[in-house]
Amino acid sequence: MIKVKTSEEIELMRQSALVVSKTLGMLAKEVKPGVTTLYLDKLAEDFIREQNAIPGFLGLYDFPNTLCMSPNSQVVHGIPNDKPLIEGDIISIDCGAIKNGFYGDHAYTFAVGEIAAETQKLLDVTKQSLYEGIRQLKVGNRVGDVGFAIQNYCEKHGYGVVRELVGHGLGTTMHEDPEMPNYGKRGRGKKFIEGMVVAIEPMINLGTQKIRQHNDGWTITTLDNKPSAHFEHDVAIVNGKPELLSTFKYIYDALGITSNEEDDFRNV
Repeated sequence: MIKVKTSEEIELMRQSALVVSKTLGMLAKEVKPGVTTLYLDKLAEDFIREQNAIPGFLGLYDFPNTLCMSPNSQVVHGIPNDKPLIEGDIISIDCGAIKNGFYGDHAYTFAVGEIAAETQKLLDVTKQSLYEGIRQLKVGNRVGDVGFAIQNYCEKHGYGVVRELVGHGLGTTMHEDPEMPNYGKRGRGKKFIEGMVVAIEPMINLGTQKIRQHNDGWTITTLDNKPSAHFEHDVAIVNGKPELLSTFKYIYDALGITSNEEDDFRNV
């Protein structure tokens, strides 16, 4: 059952999402060759607690860390470790936080130094597909409209769209109805209503859509070991239209990037 949020609850969820946004912005300056994902994980835990919030992933379903850190061919749910990042890597950082009883949960895939042109294109297309999907999150549309928009955009570029992992509703628990697949058919699935809050998160592979889970019970990689990208926003339906609760602004400020990609989804 979809749990509709009041305007007051949506504002509380915006605060939760911004904890995550600021955490990712802090990490953006630290992602570079030679650092370990375990080091970044500790920075994130401390930073989240400094914002009077609680790490949302730590202990959730027994996950052992604050961040899901998924480099290169890892799709999602990678466990931080002491292996240094190297020039040319990419790293998906998925972060969650609880503040005022609500979850924030979003993700960004970072380049580590200079990366291959084909990998950069994967990141660019995956991120743009996120906004293609968000644009369809409006009253009267359905889950399949978002999934179709993401799938269509990515498959036009020849990329594999992961089927087994999906976005989700968000609220006082990390995973609420509805599930938000990154594939689908227009006009199918649950209908969107005012006050919904969801996490939309394309997980897109350079090669095959097929994945495998590792023996640690968490790590998911592409079956062909080609790179995978992952971007995620928290979005509410306000006045019938999609409104971003999360932002990549802090990441872009840290990296010196100018972007207007979020302008269409802000209540200004």
